[in-house]
Amino acid sequence: MTSAAGRTGRLPREREDHYMRLSGAQVVGTKALLRVREDIRAAIEAKAMICVYGRTGHGKSFAVNASLRELAPTRTHRIQFRARPSTRDLRHELFHALGLHGRPPAHAIEFDRMLRAALTEPRVLVCDEAQWLSKLCFEYLRYLWDDTDTDTDLTIIFTGGNGCFEMLQSEPMLESRVYSWQEINPMPMEEVLTVIPAFHPVWADTDPELIATCDREAAHGNFRAWAKITHHLTVGMKETGRTTVGDDLLRWTYSKLSTRTRA
Repeated sequence: MTSAAGRTGRLPREREDHYMRLSGAQVVGTKALLRVREDIRAAIEAKAMICVYGRTGHGKSFAVNASLRELAPTRTHRIQFRARPSTRDLRHELFHALGLHGRPPAHAIEFDRMLRAALTEPRVLVCDEAQWLSKLCFEYLRYLWDDTDTDTDLTIIFTGGNGCFEMLQSEPMLESRVYSWQEINPMPMEEVLTVIPAFHPVWADTDPELIATCDREAAHGNFRAWAKITHHLTVGMKETGRTTVGDDLLRWTYSKLSTRTRA
């Protein structure tokens, strides 16, 4: 079990949002980003739980992180697991993510009391890769959020890829308390032609038909794929001295990808 959020549990730096910290990449107001921002705004106002889910590379974490930097930069805490944690693991991750002082309590009842007291302050908890959480972990988070003995001020944002929606839906006690569900889908071609020229300077003056061809043949509306292609393309342009994107150079980037089938 590991946590990629780091021991502070804070939002990652903005430069870490883009694939391989792609230089020159801009935050673009996609339809998905705008929807996620409004969902998070409503969830914070309602102290609710929401779920943002979708397949890998469609921009879930990017949309959530960008929105929270605007809406709740100082009260956001992140936890993330890459293997199925126990409730003990979850307690300890929460302890570190919330920035609590001292040593973690040895006994569960003391630990719970400490966490519940900490959650009386306004907090937004992001549970990334939520599909890894067990039923007991979901129950524990619901217990903290739904605590009637303590005046908690907690918003929970579940995010995840394949299996996240199904996992949360399979827990009726939790599913019934989720305020909103937001699936992040691939960008349609119409949006690609608007978003990609604004995403990175390399695409600003590129023939729209080349962008459309790239999306049809390689990117398929997947934002991470676009970032990956852009990274390879900027390297290729630097090495060849090219200043514009041509069909030959663009197709050269395809040879760097593991697949050209739909993501």
